[in-house]
Amino acid sequence: MTNIWRSASAGFSIKDLRGIVLDWAGTTIDYGSLAPVRVFRAVFEEIGIEVSEAEARGPMGQAKIDHIRLMLQMDRIQKQWQQRFARPSREEDVEDLYSNFLPLQKSVLAYHSEVIPGVTQAVLGLQQLGLRIGSTTGYTRELMDVVEPLAAAQGYLPEVTVCSDEVAAGRPAPWQVFRAAEKLGLYPMSKLAVVDDSIAGIQSGLHAGCWTIAVAQTGNALGLDRAACESLPESELEERLERIAESFLSQGAHMVVRSVADIQRI
Repeated sequence: MTNIWRSASAGFSIKDLRGIVLDWAGTTIDYGSLAPVRVFRAVFEEIGIEVSEAEARGPMGQAKIDHIRLMLQMDRIQKQWQQRFARPSREEDVEDLYSNFLPLQKSVLAYHSEVIPGVTQAVLGLQQLGLRIGSTTGYTRELMDVVEPLAAAQGYLPEVTVCSDEVAAGRPAPWQVFRAAEKLGLYPMSKLAVVDDSIAGIQSGLHAGCWTIAVAQTGNALGLDRAACESLPESELEERLERIAESFLSQGAHMVVRSVADIQRI
Protein backbone atom coordinates (compact mmCIF):
# COMPACT_ATOMS: atom_id res chain seq x y z
CA MET A 1 0.00 0.00 0.00
CA THR A 2 1.27 3.47 -0.86
CA ASN A 3 2.60 5.47 2.10
CA ILE A 4 3.91 8.63 0.41
CA TRP A 5 2.53 10.73 -2.46
CA ARG A 6 4.65 13.52 -3.97
CA SER A 7 3.91 16.58 -6.06
CA ALA A 8 6.11 17.46 -9.02
CA SER A 9 7.53 20.37 -6.97
CA ALA A 10 8.48 18.30 -3.92
CA GLY A 11 12.20 18.90 -4.18
CA PHE A 12 13.28 18.17 -0.62
CA SER A 13 14.06 15.35 1.76
CA ILE A 14 14.08 15.23 5.55
CA LYS A 15 17.86 15.63 5.54
CA ASP A 16 17.47 19.02 3.82
CA LEU A 17 15.43 20.41 6.72
CA ARG A 18 16.33 22.03 10.03
CA GLY A 19 12.90 21.78 11.63
CA ILE A 20 9.39 20.35 11.50
CA VAL A 21 6.23 22.14 12.64
CA LEU A 22 3.53 19.62 13.48
CA ASP A 23 -0.19 20.07 13.98
CA TRP A 24 -1.86 18.37 16.96
CA ALA A 25 -5.38 16.86 16.60
CA GLY A 26 -5.46 14.36 13.75
CA THR A 27 -1.73 14.69 13.12
CA THR A 28 -0.02 13.74 16.37
CA ILE A 29 -2.94 13.03 18.74
CA ASP A 30 -6.63 12.10 18.47
CA TYR A 31 -6.66 9.57 15.61
CA GLY A 32 -9.41 10.70 13.25
CA SER A 33 -9.59 14.22 14.73
CA LEU A 34 -12.76 13.28 16.60
CA ALA A 35 -12.82 15.65 19.58
CA PRO A 36 -13.47 18.94 17.72
CA VAL A 37 -16.11 17.39 15.45
CA ARG A 38 -18.12 15.97 18.32
CA VAL A 39 -18.05 19.23 20.23
CA PHE A 40 -18.98 21.42 17.25
CA ARG A 41 -21.98 19.19 16.57
CA ALA A 42 -22.98 19.18 20.24
CA VAL A 43 -22.80 22.99 20.55
CA PHE A 44 -25.15 23.45 17.61
CA GLU A 45 -27.43 20.64 18.77
CA GLU A 46 -27.88 22.46 22.09
CA ILE A 47 -29.59 25.31 20.24
CA GLY A 48 -31.68 23.01 18.06
CA ILE A 49 -29.58 23.05 14.89
CA GLU A 50 -28.54 19.78 13.29
CA VAL A 51 -25.03 19.73 11.84
CA SER A 52 -23.61 16.86 9.81
CA GLU A 53 -20.17 15.45 10.43
CA ALA A 54 -19.06 16.69 7.01
CA GLU A 55 -20.23 20.23 7.84
CA ALA A 56 -18.44 20.12 11.19
CA ARG A 57 -15.23 18.93 9.55
CA GLY A 58 -15.28 21.41 6.66
CA PRO A 59 -13.35 24.33 8.23
CA MET A 60 -11.06 22.07 10.30
CA GLY A 61 -7.63 23.40 11.13
CA GLN A 62 -8.71 26.98 11.64
CA ALA A 63 -9.00 28.73 15.00
CA LYS A 64 -12.13 27.40 16.66
CA ILE A 65 -13.97 30.72 16.69
CA ASP A 66 -13.27 31.08 12.95
CA HIS A 67 -14.46 27.50 12.49
CA ILE A 68 -17.81 28.36 14.11
CA ARG A 69 -18.07 31.53 12.05
CA LEU A 70 -17.58 29.56 8.82
CA MET A 71 -20.08 26.91 9.86
CA LEU A 72 -22.72 29.59 10.34
CA GLN A 73 -22.03 30.80 6.80
CA MET A 74 -22.92 27.40 5.35
CA ASP A 75 -26.24 27.63 3.52
CA ARG A 76 -27.95 24.70 5.21
CA ILE A 77 -26.87 25.71 8.71
CA GLN A 78 -27.73 29.36 8.14
CA LYS A 79 -31.15 28.36 6.84
CA GLN A 80 -31.81 26.37 10.01
CA TRP A 81 -30.64 29.32 12.09
CA GLN A 82 -33.05 31.73 10.39
CA GLN A 83 -35.91 29.27 10.67
CA ARG A 84 -35.28 28.92 14.39
CA PHE A 85 -34.46 32.53 15.31
CA ALA A 86 -36.22 34.47 12.53
CA ARG A 87 -33.09 36.46 11.69
CA PRO A 88 -29.62 35.94 10.24
CA SER A 89 -26.86 35.03 12.65
CA ARG A 90 -24.68 37.85 13.96
CA GLU A 91 -21.16 38.13 15.30
CA GLU A 92 -22.40 38.04 18.88
CA ASP A 93 -23.97 34.67 18.08
CA VAL A 94 -20.56 33.40 16.97
CA GLU A 95 -19.11 34.58 20.27
CA ASP A 96 -21.93 32.96 22.27
CA LEU A 97 -21.44 29.62 20.51
CA TYR A 98 -17.70 29.87 21.04
CA SER A 99 -18.16 30.54 24.75
CA ASN A 100 -20.23 27.34 24.92
CA PHE A 101 -17.70 25.44 22.82
CA LEU A 102 -14.65 26.07 25.02
CA PRO A 103 -15.76 24.41 28.28
CA LEU A 104 -17.30 21.48 26.44
CA GLN A 105 -14.15 20.96 24.38
CA LYS A 106 -12.04 21.16 27.51
CA SER A 107 -14.17 18.51 29.20
CA VAL A 108 -13.70 15.94 26.42
CA LEU A 109 -10.01 16.49 25.70
CA ALA A 110 -8.88 13.95 28.28
CA TYR A 111 -10.59 11.26 26.21
CA HIS A 112 -9.12 12.43 22.89
CA SER A 113 -5.46 13.15 23.62
CA GLU A 114 -3.99 9.73 22.88
CA VAL A 115 -0.83 10.04 20.84
CA ILE A 116 -1.21 8.46 17.40
CA PRO A 117 0.81 5.23 17.00
CA GLY A 118 4.30 5.83 15.62
CA VAL A 119 4.38 9.56 16.37
CA THR A 120 6.67 9.44 19.41
CA GLN A 121 9.14 7.15 17.65
CA ALA A 122 9.08 9.25 14.47
CA VAL A 123 9.72 12.47 16.35
CA LEU A 124 12.61 10.87 18.23
CA GLY A 125 14.07 9.77 14.90
CA LEU A 126 13.76 13.28 13.49
CA GLN A 127 15.48 14.72 16.54
CA GLN A 128 18.30 12.22 16.13
CA LEU A 129 18.75 13.60 12.61
CA GLY A 130 19.20 17.05 14.16
CA LEU A 131 15.75 18.50 13.42
CA ARG A 132 14.02 20.83 15.86
CA ILE A 133 10.38 20.05 16.64
CA GLY A 134 7.71 22.76 16.83
CA SER A 135 3.94 22.64 16.71
CA THR A 136 0.84 24.70 16.04
CA THR A 137 -2.82 24.08 16.80
CA GLY A 138 -6.31 25.40 16.29
CA TYR A 139 -6.83 24.94 20.03
CA THR A 140 -6.42 27.84 22.45
CA ARG A 141 -3.75 27.95 25.15
CA GLU A 142 -6.37 27.05 27.78
CA LEU A 143 -7.19 23.87 25.87
CA MET A 144 -3.57 22.98 25.22
CA ASP A 145 -2.83 23.28 28.91
CA VAL A 146 -5.00 20.17 29.19
CA VAL A 147 -3.59 18.38 26.15
CA GLU A 148 0.16 18.92 26.50
CA PRO A 149 0.65 17.17 29.87
CA LEU A 150 -1.40 14.20 28.65
CA ALA A 151 0.72 13.91 25.50
CA ALA A 152 3.95 14.40 27.46
CA ALA A 153 3.02 11.50 29.73
CA GLN A 154 2.94 9.36 26.59
CA GLY A 155 6.36 10.55 25.48
CA TYR A 156 5.39 13.32 23.06
CA LEU A 157 6.25 16.94 23.84
CA PRO A 158 7.45 19.27 21.06
CA GLU A 159 9.86 22.05 21.95
CA VAL A 160 7.38 24.76 20.99
CA THR A 161 3.58 24.95 20.75
CA VAL A 162 1.87 28.01 19.29
CA CYS A 163 -1.88 28.23 19.90
CA SER A 164 -4.51 29.97 17.79
CA ASP A 165 -5.14 32.68 20.41
CA GLU A 166 -1.44 33.58 20.66
CA VAL A 167 -1.24 35.26 17.23
CA ALA A 168 -3.18 37.90 15.33
CA ALA A 169 -5.02 35.32 13.21
CA GLY A 170 -5.08 31.55 12.99
CA ARG A 171 -4.75 29.36 9.94
CA PRO A 172 -4.66 29.72 6.98
CA ALA A 173 -2.62 32.82 7.95
CA PRO A 174 1.09 32.04 8.41
CA TRP A 175 1.54 33.72 11.80
CA GLN A 176 1.58 30.57 13.93
CA VAL A 177 4.24 29.01 11.73
CA PHE A 178 6.33 32.18 11.84
CA ARG A 179 6.01 32.31 15.63
CA ALA A 180 7.04 28.66 15.95
CA ALA A 181 10.08 29.29 13.71
CA GLU A 182 10.99 32.37 15.76
CA LYS A 183 10.79 30.43 19.03
CA LEU A 184 12.87 27.62 17.56
CA GLY A 185 15.36 30.13 16.18
CA LEU A 186 15.14 28.66 12.69
CA TYR A 187 15.31 30.31 9.27
CA PRO A 188 15.05 30.52 6.30
CA MET A 189 11.51 29.18 6.19
CA SER A 190 12.49 26.92 3.28
CA LYS A 191 14.38 24.83 5.85
CA LEU A 192 11.16 23.96 7.66
CA ALA A 193 8.29 21.64 6.81
CA VAL A 194 4.75 22.06 8.10
CA VAL A 195 2.85 18.83 8.76
CA ASP A 196 -0.94 19.00 9.01
CA ASP A 197 -4.08 16.98 8.35
CA SER A 198 -6.19 19.96 7.19
CA ILE A 199 -6.24 22.13 4.08
CA ALA A 200 -6.10 25.26 6.27
CA GLY A 201 -2.95 23.96 7.92
CA ILE A 202 -1.30 23.19 4.60
CA GLN A 203 -2.23 26.65 3.33
CA SER A 204 -0.70 28.19 6.44
CA GLY A 205 2.57 26.38 5.71
CA LEU A 206 2.54 27.48 2.09
CA HIS A 207 1.84 31.09 3.06
CA ALA A 208 4.82 30.92 5.42
CA GLY A 209 7.11 29.75 2.63
CA CYS A 210 7.64 26.27 4.08
CA TRP A 211 7.56 22.82 2.58
CA THR A 212 4.28 21.12 3.42
CA ILE A 213 3.43 17.53 4.27
CA ALA A 214 -0.23 16.53 4.50
CA VAL A 215 -1.46 13.63 6.62
CA ALA A 216 -4.08 11.46 4.91
CA GLN A 217 -5.03 8.57 7.17
CA THR A 218 -5.00 9.64 10.81
CA GLY A 219 -6.70 12.99 10.49
CA ASN A 220 -9.68 15.02 9.45
CA ALA A 221 -9.72 14.03 5.78
CA LEU A 222 -10.48 10.36 6.43
CA GLY A 223 -12.17 11.07 9.74
CA LEU A 224 -12.08 7.55 11.19
CA ASP A 225 -10.68 6.39 14.49
CA ARG A 226 -8.01 3.71 14.48
CA ALA A 227 -10.37 0.77 14.92
CA ALA A 228 -12.71 1.91 12.15
CA CYS A 229 -9.79 2.59 9.85
CA GLU A 230 -8.25 -0.83 10.45
CA SER A 231 -11.58 -2.55 9.84
CA LEU A 232 -11.83 -1.20 6.28
CA PRO A 233 -10.92 -3.60 3.48
CA GLU A 234 -7.41 -2.71 2.30
CA SER A 235 -8.61 -1.91 -1.22
CA GLU A 236 -11.25 0.52 0.07
CA LEU A 237 -8.78 2.24 2.39
CA GLU A 238 -6.26 2.57 -0.43
CA GLU A 239 -8.91 4.06 -2.72
CA ARG A 240 -9.97 6.61 -0.10
CA LEU A 241 -6.40 7.58 0.68
CA GLU A 242 -5.62 8.04 -3.02
CA ARG A 243 -8.53 10.49 -3.31
CA ILE A 244 -7.45 12.34 -0.18
CA ALA A 245 -3.86 12.57 -1.41
CA GLU A 246 -5.00 13.93 -4.78
CA SER A 247 -7.07 16.57 -2.99
CA PHE A 248 -4.17 17.69 -0.81
CA LEU A 249 -1.76 17.78 -3.76
CA SER A 250 -4.25 19.82 -5.78
CA GLN A 251 -4.31 22.35 -2.92
CA GLY A 252 -0.54 22.75 -3.04
CA ALA A 253 0.78 20.20 -0.56
CA HIS A 254 4.28 19.08 -1.54
CA MET A 255 3.89 15.60 -0.10
CA VAL A 256 1.20 13.46 1.49
CA VAL A 257 1.86 10.70 4.00
CA ARG A 258 -0.47 8.23 5.63
CA SER A 259 0.74 9.26 9.08
CA VAL A 260 3.56 11.06 10.85
CA ALA A 261 5.17 7.66 11.30
CA ASP A 262 6.04 7.72 7.57
CA ILE A 263 7.85 11.09 7.56
CA GLN A 264 11.32 9.70 8.09
CA ARG A 265 11.05 7.93 4.72
CA ILE A 266 10.86 11.23 2.85
